[in-house]
Amino acid sequence: MWVFLAFVLVFFMQAGFALLEAGATRMKNAGHVAGKNILSFALATLAFWAVGFGLSFGDGNAFFGTTGFFVDVLDEKAGKAFSSLAWADVPLAAKFLFQVAFVGVSLAIVWGGLAERAKLMVYLLFGTAFSGLIYPVIAHWVWGGGWLAKLGMQDFAGSTVVHLQGGVAALVGAILLGPRIGKYNKDGTANAIPGHNAVYGVLGVLILWFGWFGFNAGSTMTAQGALFAYVALTTLLATAAGALGALFAAWAVLGKPDIWYMLNGVLAALVAITAACAFVKPWAAVVIGAVAGVVMVFSVLLFERVLKIDDPVGAFSVHGVAGIWGTLSTGLFAAPDLVAQLGVGQPGLFYGGGLHQLGVQFLGVAVSFAYVWVASFLVFGLLKATVGLRIRREEELIGLDISEHGVPGYPEQLPHGGAYRATASAETL
Repeated sequence: MWVFLAFVLVFFMQAGFALLEAGATRMKNAGHVAGKNILSFALATLAFWAVGFGLSFGDGNAFFGTTGFFVDVLDEKAGKAFSSLAWADVPLAAKFLFQVAFVGVSLAIVWGGLAERAKLMVYLLFGTAFSGLIYPVIAHWVWGGGWLAKLGMQDFAGSTVVHLQGGVAALVGAILLGPRIGKYNKDGTANAIPGHNAVYGVLGVLILWFGWFGFNAGSTMTAQGALFAYVALTTLLATAAGALGALFAAWAVLGKPDIWYMLNGVLAALVAITAACAFVKPWAAVVIGAVAGVVMVFSVLLFERVLKIDDPVGAFSVHGVAGIWGTLSTGLFAAPDLVAQLGVGQPGLFYGGGLHQLGVQFLGVAVSFAYVWVASFLVFGLLKATVGLRIRREEELIGLDISEHGVPGYPEQLPHGGAYRATASAETL
């Protein structure tokens, strides 16, 4: 029941992504941005069931699983094909449900970098490839008994497996798509393109924060003993620190306590503590969350103003940069008693463990980043050369609600009293 409840909590995070991303973008794209969460989770479910679950957790070699495709959870032979999951005494169906919810979250992250300018076909094709082929490889390396697992990499609930993967793919997509129309001036200065509904953003982040207790505490796979509640506690402490850290950092740099930076600070802290939540003491969780919130602010400004990469919701800064920090943090803060309890890796540098665990964490981050970067670049590059990545200029000006779906998210805001034609051009609107 606990694992199933955790699945439900993580699944409900899709509602949080829908509200956050729709609120952070313009109203002419709101329906599209929210609705693609349904599309992406449907794709992730089928691709992961058919191929991804076996590649991730099926018995195989150090790099990918070779059993358990099109898994029949009632087949006794199929159940024995997932020895990497044997440590959890719950039905195979519960294990699949929980893991597929993680894939859905990772894929939802990708779309943040593509928002407001990518073709719907890109979501269909890249989403299938990511869920079935890209994500499962890193999942196997870290969680499926692969080579990083054998080295003792510590990533309790997925700062690297889930969030870094999604963040890197989002960054690749944003680079290949190019910035939105009007984002940059001829002299290279950036223009703000504000989201249309901060209230949606706040509600979306609250839902994500709520669902994250299933994400992290659910990764214990049991409600027996004290570990699941302890993981929830460190998650809460880190998130509170991240919200305040980001708010004060934005206030200091921008001169105003920006709400959107605070919201992203919550998420950055959640991402960072996801790897470390079971390995660190409460004081370290506060430090990890606060650092994540502050670093996220500077990362967003770096990518927007210096590197000229248009990442509409800060997907890479929130999930990629914070994911890297969170994964590395266990190499600094992993406490000996918690490491001994979990039996994964070694204590961190600040507990006398030396540089070994930090080195393992760094290696895991580096190879995961490189693999996802290359794989995503190949898939996006292939799509760009065939079906194309970006909608036409006039379609982007109209907005994806009408140009891609023929239905406006806010029809009352259109001219002519809300009357419109699905084939209307930018000029007629």
